[in-house]
Amino acid sequence: MIRFVAALLVLAAPALVQAQAADTLKKIRDSKTLAIAYRTDALPFSHQDASKQPAGYSVDLCKRIAASLEQQLNTKLQVKWVPATSQNRMELVRKGEAHMECGSTTATLSRMETVDFSSPVFVDSTGLLVRKSAGAKSLAGLAGKKIAVVSGTTNQKALDREVKRQLVSATVVPVKNRDEGIATLEAGTVDAFAGDKILLLGLAGKVKDPSLYELLSDDLALEPYAIVLPRNDSSFRLAVNRALAQIYQSPAIEEIFRRAFGPDAKPSPGLLVMYGLGAYPE
Repeated sequence: MIRFVAALLVLAAPALVQAQAADTLKKIRDSKTLAIAYRTDALPFSHQDASKQPAGYSVDLCKRIAASLEQQLNTKLQVKWVPATSQNRMELVRKGEAHMECGSTTATLSRMETVDFSSPVFVDSTGLLVRKSAGAKSLAGLAGKKIAVVSGTTNQKALDREVKRQLVSATVVPVKNRDEGIATLEAGTVDAFAGDKILLLGLAGKVKDPSLYELLSDDLALEPYAIVLPRNDSSFRLAVNRALAQIYQSPAIEEIFRRAFGPDAKPSPGLLVMYGLGAYPE
């Protein structure tokens, strides 16, 4: 009898896990709190402004999502902002310490083994910010050079893959975060820094002398950003995607984009297609 009960528990375990995970909306409604993890170092997507408040493209999107969830749940919500790093951003959601993560996180199949993702919120590619003195015009030109990249990111995977595929004898130097990557580039410890192109452009403006650096045209990998969500919770994912569809169908997306990237900035053709595909009808 004991063995029979144990066998039933084993068979039921996946369903129990799914049942536990599939109540995010109820938790939010009952607590009247929406916990949002956000990156503090992913300018212009997610960062802290001068007053140490969350700001950026992804943060603004999530503020609008919070407003939509209030309407969908018919209750006023308090937003709790949870600072995150590139190392713990998905773990915060997986462990339930945050209901979602808003930053510059690339949706990948391997990451979908532990978390879920919303509809895409941005499309970028992995690129290279180099010291002009290195004389490189492409990844191949960095043979014999050192390239920094944040460890454990999709950028590192893309860089490792392309270095091997193109037979480039460059040294990949893992760093903890983007600030460390830029610091090593400025110090001359490395010759290039790999990362999402739009983020590299933002970081280039933080160096002492931007004229010493340039962004190469290489696109090492596609980076589709999405909001990290709990796995096995289709109801919550639907609620978030419904909010994104509302945003993509309204002038709000133009306002959010220009606030993050500048009043004269325009979405790329690929990004416009992404907005259109994410604007699901009811």
